[in-house]
Amino acid sequence: MRSFTVKSTTESGLLVAITVIMALMAVYLPVAGIAAAMLWPLPVIVLIVRHGMQYGVLSIAAAAIIMSIVISPVSAVHMAAAFGPTSLALGYGFHRGLSASRILLYGLAASLVGTFLTAGLTMLLTGVNPLAMTEQLAAMKEAAAASFQMYEAVGMDPQEQARLQREFMESMDYVMLLLPVVFLLSGMLTAWLNFAVGGKVLHRLGHQVTALPVFDEWRLPRVILYVFAFALIGLYWGTTRNLELLQQLSLNVYVFSTLAGFIQGTAVLSSLTRGRIRRWLFWLIVMFIFFNGFISQLLAVCGLFDMLFDYRKRFGRR
Repeated sequence: MRSFTVKSTTESGLLVAITVIMALMAVYLPVAGIAAAMLWPLPVIVLIVRHGMQYGVLSIAAAAIIMSIVISPVSAVHMAAAFGPTSLALGYGFHRGLSASRILLYGLAASLVGTFLTAGLTMLLTGVNPLAMTEQLAAMKEAAAASFQMYEAVGMDPQEQARLQREFMESMDYVMLLLPVVFLLSGMLTAWLNFAVGGKVLHRLGHQVTALPVFDEWRLPRVILYVFAFALIGLYWGTTRNLELLQQLSLNVYVFSTLAGFIQGTAVLSSLTRGRIRRWLFWLIVMFIFFNGFISQLLAVCGLFDMLFDYRKRFGRR
């Protein structure tokens, strides 16, 4: 018993040290810091699977205390609030041996909780609500207007300048409308990344963990197709009847369901081309499709209808 306690304490100390190092990377390294921040929950997940939830909670508290000393209290609280819930949710799911879909769902919900916790703390400390980007958008528009005035001073055609400025302002408004789905996709990316990397790490450590199916076999819920249809109807009603809230909600749902269709369409394409072209070439083609508006939309629609018709079963190799 004493040996187990010593081992648990030693591993906890080591993994807490790793979380602090990753936090330092997130703060001080511009590129690698992004990956370090997104993977910050990983050591806590490993600790929960190996020694239980209580060690995970204590490790987050210990890491926050150390980070407040070596970095700053504000950064420590923000890091713990943003990624602590995700760590606990994914660690719990792996520890209990839940299905991959449930683990990811818990991770997504916890990631969104972390986002709102961070926003609440920021508002409490600074009085600025980071989820209400009206003031930030206004400042960015003012800076952009000043930049366009500089273009006019160097001799840019006034009509061309006005067109570019109008398009830029419209794109900024469009980004504001899509803010909810941006937060949702960010949470999904954080949950999936820690699930995927955490599963591989735990497997290397000798743990039997739940894994996602092979990408060729990914099938998203059929309800996404119906949600996509309702989003189109909502966009029409919101635009024609000037219902701004309905328009924004429908636009966010439309973007989310289209992205889901693109993922499923890519899975269909991957299954049908498996063994016919090299994988690096396949992913290069997918990148080209993603950045081509018309073709990516076409692939997304195919993916959405695959949820209903299952093209892999109909046209796959027998």
